[in-house]
Amino acid sequence: MHKNSRLLFEKYARQHFRPEMRVLEIGPDRDPSTYRSIVGATSAWDTLDFASRSDVALTYRTTDEYRFPVADSTYDLVFAAQVIEHVRKVWLWVPELARVCRPGGLVIIINPVSWHYHESPVDCWRIYPEGMRALCEEAGLEVVLSLWESVELEGLSRITPAGLRKHRIMQRLSGVVGMLNAGLKFPVEAAYDTITVARRPEPAENPATPPPLSDHPA
Repeated sequence: MHKNSRLLFEKYARQHFRPEMRVLEIGPDRDPSTYRSIVGATSAWDTLDFASRSDVALTYRTTDEYRFPVADSTYDLVFAAQVIEHVRKVWLWVPELARVCRPGGLVIIINPVSWHYHESPVDCWRIYPEGMRALCEEAGLEVVLSLWESVELEGLSRITPAGLRKHRIMQRLSGVVGMLNAGLKFPVEAAYDTITVARRPEPAENPATPPPLSDHPA
């Protein structure tokens, strides 16, 4: 799990995890996962991935990436980091995350923007916040936060003159990092990733029942 993904998690996601929560992590990197190690104890931290995966202990195993063997509204928080780029039909996958999240609960997704091609078993997408907002809204989720950022490069930003910080060259560093990783195979860790925090809305309250009409109008 690359450094910027961990830093984004600590900066924007860690605050949403509480000890009493039931958490479902999709596609953990190890056992316990990097993110569970950051969060520490929760009342339940379950995991889900393909049935063919044998390198980690999983709570759930599935052969269908668009259908999880999990009941509706089971978890307070559903989390996936560096997974969505490996999902072919993301428009079917995000609604499944929303389905297993309880009303009022959160879905948190971290995905690469500048990272090199890495199939597991496929690598399909690099998604910016506008794309994540569209996917979440289509799944009935309310986006709380969605941004793309390199926390790793904050140190460089602090020593860069103010005029240059506002220039697009700072954003174009993501393209340079991607080129060094993918094309030249240069071991550059700095990267840009998107993090999205979305909430499954509570059911709308039923409007008050109007009083019955009088049989004897005034």
